[in-house]
Amino acid sequence: MESTSSFKGARVLVTGATGFIGSGLCRRLLLEGASVYAACRQSSGEVASGVTRISATLEKSKSTHDLVREVLPDYVFHLAGVTSTARDALLLLPTFQTNLVTTVNLLAALVGGICRRVVLAGSFEERRSEADVVSSPYAASKWAASCYGRMCWDLFRVPFVDARIFMVYGPGQRDFKKLIPYTILSLMQGRAPRISSGARQVDWIYVDDVVNGLLALALAPGVEGQSIELGTGRVTAVKVVVDQLTRLINPDLPAVLGGVRDRVHEHVRCADLVRSTQLTGWRPSVALEDGLRRTIDYYLQTSSV
Repeated sequence: MESTSSFKGARVLVTGATGFIGSGLCRRLLLEGASVYAACRQSSGEVASGVTRISATLEKSKSTHDLVREVLPDYVFHLAGVTSTARDALLLLPTFQTNLVTTVNLLAALVGGICRRVVLAGSFEERRSEADVVSSPYAASKWAASCYGRMCWDLFRVPFVDARIFMVYGPGQRDFKKLIPYTILSLMQGRAPRISSGARQVDWIYVDDVVNGLLALALAPGVEGQSIELGTGRVTAVKVVVDQLTRLINPDLPAVLGGVRDRVHEHVRCADLVRSTQLTGWRPSVALEDGLRRTIDYYLQTSSV
């Protein structure tokens, strides 16, 4: 475990604290001695023991300003949002409201405050150049949010950093439509997973490594206004990952390739790990096969199948 003793005694606000990454981040911050405050909707799940839960509607400016005035955070991790990357017009308004409007409200509430760093959970799906196609409503919302963050740093000195997170996986992922939990649970239930062609190359990153990376981005000096990639710097095809899971769980149930269509405008991207390490000192430590084994063990222990 990397040392992040600078969080001892700090007041830390986490949005999305009941989510996959957020719950792990909260537990880690508590271990570091931080006072952790979770901004939650009324209907959201339970927060970790020791976290102070505060009801807030980040889509509303007043609610967000009230939240910031109550917490007076030293650090903010903004992880809340819609995570579906479907190419679906029905996601246009939800991603705009839940990903972009909440970010702008939070940034506005932090102008002129005491916050040392606000870390936005961005995505490798964000546009990298003018030539890139914006691949989904989710990608558009994340790209726009990071643009607002950089603007708020340049003009108003809100100490923003964009964490471009690659394909995160690991124990506790409750979105069973995501490839790895879907594949594991299908195999455990005796069903052959139905996947795309499996050809897409992906940079897979274990959830604990992402948590360490987020903490490193909060503390690294001189990185305000920048996008920093949290990935492994290596890509592995979807089919290879599914084959590894099949071999480890149920070798008699090979995946059905082509069972679902490949999505349009899928980006093949690999994190610039050298730059991330130079800027923050952070490096991932969990190899893919080890991470897959840990994830399988989690579902074996928690599933009623």
